[in-house]
Amino acid sequence: MVFLRALAFYLLCISSASVSATEEANVTPILGLINASQERSQSHTLEFWAYHEYDGSQINADTLKLRYYNPLNLGDWHGTVRLDTAYSAVYGPQLPAQSTGTFSPSYAMLTIWGGQAGWLGNLGARLTAPLGNAGQWLAGPQVSTSFKPADSKHTLLADISPLARYMFGFSPKAPAGFSAPPLASRLELYPTVGLNLSPSTQIRFWDENGAVYNAASGGWFVPIDAMVTQSINKNLLIAIGGAKQIVQTYPLYNWTVYGKISLTF
Repeated sequence: MVFLRALAFYLLCISSASVSATEEANVTPILGLINASQERSQSHTLEFWAYHEYDGSQINADTLKLRYYNPLNLGDWHGTVRLDTAYSAVYGPQLPAQSTGTFSPSYAMLTIWGGQAGWLGNLGARLTAPLGNAGQWLAGPQVSTSFKPADSKHTLLADISPLARYMFGFSPKAPAGFSAPPLASRLELYPTVGLNLSPSTQIRFWDENGAVYNAASGGWFVPIDAMVTQSINKNLLIAIGGAKQIVQTYPLYNWTVYGKISLTF
């Protein structure tokens, strides 16, 4: 029943965000907010990420990520393509042969989302491919929207940008002699909120790490996630953040810290 309620919520989000108007978008502020889901830059962005994660049982994981954003325009439809790749090193005394934490390919990911003028949000999809000898393919749809203050220059609130995504697993693989992982089926929720600390500094909650519901076997993972971003100039941004689980009936990690360097050109 919990899964059915979560799925119904997800489908309701999709139906609400996919409604588009045939006339011009309504920009009349509602509670001081205007829809900003169709505002997007035509610039290209390259990001370098570093993660350290601890699962609570003496197992650590370090991950290096490369992330690239590219604008995508198809007639009246405007969107974004995001490409990710990651190298990970897992280590700890409980792992076989006292793992040394050697970095190896982890996954590659493709995400596309966008919309048209007048839409209340963006529709998209994600595909993830394992690059190592263990894991599974993942695919699923996503829906998102964004609202910002009508007068954004003099407010603490920068934006409210929730996102929902449902991912399904297929084609699992495992090293010889090991069982393939169970197929994933999960709902991912990002209730992202950005706050202005200064004209060039923000703190963003649930931007990088969101809540996850495990539909395959039940259970929630809910973290508190915060990231501080500092814009150096129009082309360079740096950020540092961290997340700590607060509900973990579906275990993912205990805590994580991360940082990024973002180049826009």
